[in-house]
Amino acid sequence: MTDTFRSDCMLCPRLARFLSVTAHENPDYHCKPVAPFGEAAPNLLIVGLAPGMHGANRTGRPFTGDYAGILLYESLHALGLASAPKSVDRSDGLTLRGVRITNAVKCLPPANKPLPVEIKTCNRYLAAELANLRSVTTILALGTVAHDAVLVALGQKRSVAKFGHGNEHALPENRHMIDSYHCSRYNTQTRRLTTEMFRTVLKRAADMAGIPAAV
Repeated sequence: MTDTFRSDCMLCPRLARFLSVTAHENPDYHCKPVAPFGEAAPNLLIVGLAPGMHGANRTGRPFTGDYAGILLYESLHALGLASAPKSVDRSDGLTLRGVRITNAVKCLPPANKPLPVEIKTCNRYLAAELANLRSVTTILALGTVAHDAVLVALGQKRSVAKFGHGNEHALPENRHMIDSYHCSRYNTQTRRLTTEMFRTVLKRAADMAGIPAAV
């Protein structure tokens, strides 16, 4: 099997330097590429953008420990897809049902904005992950970067599917992708993305993946 993740990856010089500086300033932080989290053979793969400075970059688990993960884990729990409504750190015992979470870019980028070349370089890991996870039938893309990264990872042109909240797309090998605005602090506080909007899309993704929700 192709490696889907490398904790020692330093293929992006700018990100590697930034992680080194961040680790020096925050010696108790994870400050390494953040591994995917969830079931080993999921039906639904949730793809985000990249680790947040004081969230996944601190804890070492996607969407854990910062504002961006609040809506995600609360919604997963509300639908019976997570064992708890809040993810604090990697040792909190939280588990997922039928779901796995990953990012388009595995390392913390400055200002939460990876460069196009960094997204392209890191895409090899998402591509390998999708190739190895044959159980995945549905992908929930959180934001345009994740949406485009999934298409590239599957060898598709970006032009074959336009991002839009709630948009659904047929993918090769009988897979499907559904889009959502990213559950970032900005999107939720500006009400671009409400709890109801997000849970509707998440439930639809679970239904598409054949995971019975708890509601």
